[in-house]
Amino acid sequence: MNQELEKTLWATADKLRNNMDAAEYKHIVLGLIFLKYISDSFEELYDKLKADEYSDPEDKDEYLAENVFYVPPSARWNYLQHQRAKLPSIGKDIDDAMDAIEKDNPSLKGVLPKDYARPALDKKRLGELVDLIGNVGFKEKGHSSKDLLGRVYEYFLGMFADAEGKRGGQFYTPESIVKLLVEMLEPYQGRIYDGCCGSGGMFVQSEKFLEAHGGKIGDIAVYGQESNPTTYKLAKMNLAIRGIDAKIELGDTFHNDRHKDLKADFIMANPPFNISDWGGEQLQDSHLWRFGVPPVGNANYAWLQLFINKLNTNGTAGIVLANGSMTTNAGSEGDIRKQLITEGLVDCMVALPTQLFYNTQIPACLWFLARNRTNHKFRNRSGEILFIDARKMGVMTSRKNRKLTSGAEGEEINDILQIAHTYHNWRNIGGNYEDIPGFCKSAKLDEVEANNYVLTPGRYVGTEEAEDDGIPYEEKVAAISENLKTYFDKSIELQERIKNNLAKVGIEL
Repeated sequence: MNQELEKTLWATADKLRNNMDAAEYKHIVLGLIFLKYISDSFEELYDKLKADEYSDPEDKDEYLAENVFYVPPSARWNYLQHQRAKLPSIGKDIDDAMDAIEKDNPSLKGVLPKDYARPALDKKRLGELVDLIGNVGFKEKGHSSKDLLGRVYEYFLGMFADAEGKRGGQFYTPESIVKLLVEMLEPYQGRIYDGCCGSGGMFVQSEKFLEAHGGKIGDIAVYGQESNPTTYKLAKMNLAIRGIDAKIELGDTFHNDRHKDLKADFIMANPPFNISDWGGEQLQDSHLWRFGVPPVGNANYAWLQLFINKLNTNGTAGIVLANGSMTTNAGSEGDIRKQLITEGLVDCMVALPTQLFYNTQIPACLWFLARNRTNHKFRNRSGEILFIDARKMGVMTSRKNRKLTSGAEGEEINDILQIAHTYHNWRNIGGNYEDIPGFCKSAKLDEVEANNYVLTPGRYVGTEEAEDDGIPYEEKVAAISENLKTYFDKSIELQERIKNNLAKVGIEL
């Protein structure tokens, strides 16, 4: 039912887009979904307060105490939908509503979109969009408004990322990759950090993980930073819809680190691949480069070292990078990788399938780093690295995109849990890990050294074992020999026929 709701909503909303660019339209739609969400949450508490003779339903402090945004009368969804949506002033009414909400809720200051009154936006279609979002049964039986709106917001983020193509990847990491990172790292408790957090998908998935395993959102503290102001606003709204109290800051993580003193238990990040304009020439003497100064033309190894610096003494990290990061020897990158390996920071490498991303066809991998691989929480893994080759996994969801399966309805295989369980069985005390040719291999450091510190899983896992067909080895060799003899006999016969035919026309070989 939820999937049909999402698809129906998207199809209708996309039809109302008319000729507007998807990158522009997403802020209109997502802003309205957010407005509907906070209005529904407000109305729910408002009704409870109204029924209590000792409470004032218009007292802002009552809402602050319950971690609910206060919505002033002119910004409430019922008022906008039923009294303003059909009027040509609906654009200005929504802008005024956003302003009023920001004024009464300082944590949202400068976050909400306020460009609905612009002349280029068709007010009739805007009113229809308000009706569409307002009339869908968000409070359907068994589902809270918060949950359904959160799902719709997340679904729309993915669909807009797909519609925008290359630009879409700047704010959205595909859900199956985020799920895999979260399942492997298991962030049950502690501080979670993402220094290039996009629209906040890593944090949303961490909350879902906690809920699925009986934990509480209060068990984790969320910290993030995003350099793009527009994407930063998407993240703030996305997390507010989920009720996640996240410390998300705006700014360039390399040049204006807003969480300088943070030491995280978990880091999950998808930094932009192979970025060249990260200002590395200004950071040659940075304290971050403990393992070597990264080249100014590629930030991959700058990100790795920045995240290592953010981990606490027992912290772990999962980072998405381009495949080239596993093999490169450009500039100082090969030496930095060697240092990371020999100092025991690299825990696991996962090669991902192609076509997982909306914004690039560059093959990608996951780096799993651990500051202390001898701590009591897991077994002592020093001197080993786990390699997982998942390139053959996943299913196509469209002509151009693939996803890792999660065992959802209609999916017989759960790629995400297969990979995560392989890592856990290898990492955990008492795990029943075994190498599987073609898929996973626990390699000793001397083997990695013999491979010149290249971290490509395919180099270590080998090929899948062929199934035994029951035919004795000697018979197979005899059959191959007979086939080769027949081939050569026919070849000689063919050459003789060609030679005779050419002789008939006067050509001697």
